[in-house]
Amino acid sequence: MNARIDRLDAALIDVPRGLANVVVTDTAISDVRGTEGFYQYREHSAISLAQRASFEDVWHLFLHGALPTAAQTAAFARSIRSAQENSGVSGLASELASADGRPVDVIHAVKAAWPLLAARAGMLPVYDTDPAQRRADALALTAALPVFLTESWQRLHDRPPLSVLPDRGVVANYLHQLTGREPDAQQEHALTAYLIAVIDHGLNASTFAARVITSTGADVASALAGAIGALSGPLHGGAPSRVLDALDLIRTSADIDPWIQNELAAGRRIMGFGHAVYRTTDPRSELLKSIAISLGGERVERALAFEERAEHMLAEVAPQRELHANVEFYASVVMEAVGVPRDMFTPTFALARSIGWSAHILEQAQDPKIIRPSARYTGPAMHEAP
Repeated sequence: MNARIDRLDAALIDVPRGLANVVVTDTAISDVRGTEGFYQYREHSAISLAQRASFEDVWHLFLHGALPTAAQTAAFARSIRSAQENSGVSGLASELASADGRPVDVIHAVKAAWPLLAARAGMLPVYDTDPAQRRADALALTAALPVFLTESWQRLHDRPPLSVLPDRGVVANYLHQLTGREPDAQQEHALTAYLIAVIDHGLNASTFAARVITSTGADVASALAGAIGALSGPLHGGAPSRVLDALDLIRTSADIDPWIQNELAAGRRIMGFGHAVYRTTDPRSELLKSIAISLGGERVERALAFEERAEHMLAEVAPQRELHANVEFYASVVMEAVGVPRDMFTPTFALARSIGWSAHILEQAQDPKIIRPSARYTGPAMHEAP
């Protein structure tokens, strides 16, 4: 027995904190090459898709593994609309929008909504279903999300739900419900590009959480709920609104340097700068920066000036690190410009990322091996019995 324990102990290897750069699985979904400033979805450049594709077509790519044909595009759009119409979200949004008379943050309500929707639909664990049923469950739950998000937000803000725009897609209808007006083509394209750009991004915390839960054989909804639980942490999904909080405090260009100096002196992070993977510019940030410039406005001009000074000052205090604007910085500017309310920034990110989570859930469900790492005990030594 002791020899067996010795062999197990010897098999333990040291890994960096947070599993940084540790490869823990194989995937055919996406690839992020941080030193190159590039990432792809399956065999396609993610940025090219964000610039040219529809949200529904990229959704199809993640769910079914390939971009759709023209006939498949129409059929998939009908499948999404049908799933939304039959989701049972309306009553659930009203139930979860408040607790004991107090408003519930929308992102927290989603954590409860997905398992409840799954229970009502009788969804089974992935261990007990085939790939086709898992895809059907994933589509039903992710298609319900934009409806749940907008209805929950409307409930919290005493806004009436609006009729669906029958000839427009998911993104246009999402903006319509949040803003109360039909978005123009530029606004729809801007938000579409953002959503596609953040659908997936390697094995981040929420995606890894989804895969760990799926490896137990649990149902799709449980894995999605776990992922959004990870996303609710401010170190993962809360930065976009915090970027605008900073820009709110800067009235003129002369305010930028003193504000950044104060933040650095206090040891606080400059939200929207730096990334765990990229060692060059974040390609998502570059995409959204170009979109922000095309939208124009005083906020965009201030953001451009802030980025220039922040990168310069961060380079002076941390010359050994590449700290550039990341996706959250210009995401905040773009979402505000198209009318997404600030308290819906993280839920809007979740709308996109749920598509990526689903693809990882479906891929992980094909692997019968549970994810079960080890930990090294560092507590006090055991006292032997006298």
